[in-house]
Amino acid sequence: MNYFVHESSYIDDNVEIGEGTKIWHFCHIQSGSKIGKNCVLGQNVNVGNNVTIGNYVKIQNNVSVYEGVTLEDYVFCGPSMVFTNIIDPRSKYPQVGSKYYIKTLVKEGASLGANCTIVCGNTIGRFAFVGAGAVVTKDIPDFALVVGNPAKIIGWVSEAGQKLNFDKNGIAFCKKSDKKYKLQNGRVSEI
Repeated sequence: MNYFVHESSYIDDNVEIGEGTKIWHFCHIQSGSKIGKNCVLGQNVNVGNNVTIGNYVKIQNNVSVYEGVTLEDYVFCGPSMVFTNIIDPRSKYPQVGSKYYIKTLVKEGASLGANCTIVCGNTIGRFAFVGAGAVVTKDIPDFALVVGNPAKIIGWVSEAGQKLNFDKNGIAFCKKSDKKYKLQNGRVSEI
């Protein structure tokens, strides 16, 4: 075994865990899940059936990654943030099983702040930053900084998470990532 699992955690059968990954106290990794290399799952993380988690993902304490959610490489999930996988849950009319689950994709390098909620069926763009407590109800573009309920774009961030300040030509530079970005037609791209 070339990864670490704390003795208080449960790993079901038919799970793949990558080299160097650390799974801390009271976690449950359910059947069919794939976790990449060098990930860190904090205390009390639940990974649902058939979930795919990329490499270098960090999931803080008290997060459930439900079936239907995919996390690409370098995603950060802040403490107690929430994913959903059903739009209209009712105990009296249960919707159990993957045929009911609405997919959510969190793209490479996105950060999801503490206590935010990601309503299912949405895509969080590459290197987007969802502020603490925000409620995401629609797709978030690459490099967007969103806050509030419902989450709204209030700015743009670099791959390194630094706020971007665009000049009159729509160009910004991030010293931390040593990269240039262009704002055009309400979207940001790396140049």
